[in-house]
Amino acid sequence: MCRHVGYLGPPVSLAELLLEPEHSLLEQTWAPDDMRQGGTVNVDGFGVGWYREGRPEPHRYRSLLPMWTDTSFASMAADVRSGAVLAAVRSATVGMPVVVTACAPFSDDQWLFSHNGRVDGWPDSLAAAASRLDVVDLMTLDAPTDSAVLWALLRRSLRKGRDPAEAVRELLGEVLAESPTSRLNFLLTDGEVLVATTWWHSLWVRGEAGSVTVSSEPFGGTGGWEQIPDRRLVVADTSNVTVTTLPDA
Repeated sequence: MCRHVGYLGPPVSLAELLLEPEHSLLEQTWAPDDMRQGGTVNVDGFGVGWYREGRPEPHRYRSLLPMWTDTSFASMAADVRSGAVLAAVRSATVGMPVVVTACAPFSDDQWLFSHNGRVDGWPDSLAAAASRLDVVDLMTLDAPTDSAVLWALLRRSLRKGRDPAEAVRELLGEVLAESPTSRLNFLLTDGEVLVATTWWHSLWVRGEAGSVTVSSEPFGGTGGWEQIPDRRLVVADTSNVTVTTLPDA
């Protein structure tokens, strides 16, 4: 069911953040600790998005390879530094295509988005919501997957100027109204704030030394990490972390 990481803080290399720590995202591709019966490994591709100084739009690297076999990413990761990163490794839901464009993070303007989970009853359960999208949005989906449709719906709200936390909350409620057994851990960033949800899957937060990290599983040791309970909305930046309870659908 995927694993993801979001980071804001002093610039670090992608290798320092994603490859080198104990139980890093790299290790979570083959040895995740807490998948909650949502799969066993995360080897159906990966993606990394990061922000560069003075540029509001992020840069992305996505690959269909398992992270540990992508030597091109490993060779560049030590040289790329950023103060804002969102990365994900994918475990594809049965019946959904294994293509590079299905790998998070999804991107639009300044935004990066990842979905850890699945929408039960796909595609029928998202049909009503998807019918409200513009035809062009439907024709240009990254992939025919639940996560790509979720991103198109969320992107529509963000383009209308909705507050990101409220847009995420509304999307989660809309999906659960049609598919209450779905697994919906979202992670969204614009390089300044991280917005995340827990709905079935695990999430941890670590804030220290002017930085904040949101991750499906703790890495780099367990010190400083706080586990977020299920059915919560997290809004975090480098100076503050707010956790609120999400109402039942």
